[in-house]
Amino acid sequence: MENFRLYLERMREELRLRRHSPRTEKAYLSVVENFLSSGSSPRDFLLKYSAKSRSTMRSIYFALKFFHEQVLHQKFDQELPLAKGSAKLPAVLNKEEVNSLFDVTYNIKHRLALMLLYYSGMRLHELINIKWEDFDFQRNLIHLKVTKGEKERVVFLHDNLKKFIQDFHLQTEGLVFHSNLGKKYNQRSVQAVVRLAARKAGLKKKVTPHTLRHSFATHLLEGGADIRSIQAMLGHKNLQTTQIYTHVANKDMSKLSGLL
Repeated sequence: MENFRLYLERMREELRLRRHSPRTEKAYLSVVENFLSSGSSPRDFLLKYSAKSRSTMRSIYFALKFFHEQVLHQKFDQELPLAKGSAKLPAVLNKEEVNSLFDVTYNIKHRLALMLLYYSGMRLHELINIKWEDFDFQRNLIHLKVTKGEKERVVFLHDNLKKFIQDFHLQTEGLVFHSNLGKKYNQRSVQAVVRLAARKAGLKKKVTPHTLRHSFATHLLEGGADIRSIQAMLGHKNLQTTQIYTHVANKDMSKLSGLL
């Protein structure tokens, strides 16, 4: 048991040295703790999760790989036992549906959260960490500093978003989203805001914060933005990740329908 705890502590240290996110740290430590408790080989441990989703299997695999290579300093020969998965297309709202979310949300901060998710395409964890000093109202830019992979990026400040902030005199100092006690919003709080807005708007689609990010990218593509500009706005490392939106954008489909 002593070695068991020692391994987990070393794992935590190695993850922090490499500046992995707290979310990744928690997930990897949970996997390794279960692995050590099971007494199984890596292959047998992975087989227990063979019915799980592709993303779950990948997370378990890379946690084990990290543990063996960075903590045990052993070569990890086990291959990722996954068949190539089918790519799922993202759910996207049309512009009327997006606006309906805003219209039914009367809490000003909640509406601001919805507008930021859509008009900037930022991720949920980027939203809850945004500060007022990250807004440049002169140059119409938002500087995202707490991002995936710690790769800062700049996105445009949309006119509708800027007008909303200025009309309600929202800009102050520090975190944009916090409770009356000064506590930062958590991800579940924002997820609940999005779900409530979708329900009040009568939308039948499943709507999450990431749905607004998908809608942002798709609407930009349909409006004529080039794919590499969208890639930069979203903070995608690989262009292939961004190209998924070419499969849901209505721009080219409309042209094709006109041929019939």
